[in-house]
Amino acid sequence: MSVQPIQKLSRLSILLVLIAALLSVYGAAAQSSEPIYIGVSGPLTGPAAQYGEQWKKGFDLALEEINAAGGIDGRELAYIFEDSQADPKQSVVVAQKFVADERIIVELGDFSSTASMAASPIYQRGGLVQFGFTNSHPDFTFAGGDYTWSTSVTQAQASPALADFAVTTLGLKKLAIFQINNDWGKATVDLLSPRVEELGAEIVSVQPYLPDDKDFRSAITSVKETNPDGIILVSYQADGALIAQQVREAGLAVPFVGSASLQSPDFIELGGEAVEGALVLGEFLVTDPRPEVQAFVESYREKYDEDPDLFAALAYDTIYLITEAIRVGGPTREGIHAALPQLEDVPSVVYGSVTFDVETRRSKDPTFEPLVVQDGAFVPWEPEAAGS
Repeated sequence: MSVQPIQKLSRLSILLVLIAALLSVYGAAAQSSEPIYIGVSGPLTGPAAQYGEQWKKGFDLALEEINAAGGIDGRELAYIFEDSQADPKQSVVVAQKFVADERIIVELGDFSSTASMAASPIYQRGGLVQFGFTNSHPDFTFAGGDYTWSTSVTQAQASPALADFAVTTLGLKKLAIFQINNDWGKATVDLLSPRVEELGAEIVSVQPYLPDDKDFRSAITSVKETNPDGIILVSYQADGALIAQQVREAGLAVPFVGSASLQSPDFIELGGEAVEGALVLGEFLVTDPRPEVQAFVESYREKYDEDPDLFAALAYDTIYLITEAIRVGGPTREGIHAALPQLEDVPSVVYGSVTFDVETRRSKDPTFEPLVVQDGAFVPWEPEAAGS
């Protein structure tokens, strides 16, 4: 009896096994060379588009540095940016898209807490970490569950601090407020007002306005009648600058005070002379002497021929923090979720370092930087500058 057919079959089987093994190795190699994707939900159009543009600059610089250094275990890090316009309806659609895209291992954003919180339950159900680095609403990290994390200072921290700065530090006793009429603006005023009264000062006027309002003359007339000694701008960059211009045109010369939402070269560029002397309780300064800050600022200037603002710095920090989470937990959704509670003292150009409070899923010990607009730039505020 001949054994040749059996030998041929055996050789064929071995060949098929080898081919399958090679294909498996090739597939794994191809997969390992694929980029690691981050999803970003944020505004590239609409009233908050300038923030999304600053995010992209911070993201791109960080990715350029990380990928030039070999990426993560030889794989490049990349992001997919979906334009939500910071609109809750759009952020929900983006969330559904990201959860369904298996390539995406973590989501960053949205810009506003309102847009982010609308999408939080979707990310929670999908097992995809939603990392909000500009979400200051105190309830943000509780809106979805344990898949919602943030490095942002909360309004519960920032609003009382702003009141302390305006009343105790600057000595202002009669405050008027221009408040953008969204959840962030309302929550800020709700948290600011009790602290102002507790400090023995008073809010003599609150003027809510819509994000696309352009004419504030009627509101300014009402404010003038209350004779304030300071104006708090609960505003974003463009609308805050426009209000400042119209206030000065109306002949009202009291100081402006605002939070980190105004901390951008855009506020100064758009406001011009009207915002000279404006005081901001900020979170980042390009003249910070820390070596890591100066290295970031130098690289940013070289790439974009401008200074970074707070929002570019926050985006830059966030990419590095997520990179560390990937290295600790691996490039998967489950890996990110498991890694975040383990992170300690991750370097940050904004906060110095980041360690999370696991219960609140926010970074510990936020700090503030009092700034003043002087000669067309943000500089550290000194007590003698209070009368600016």
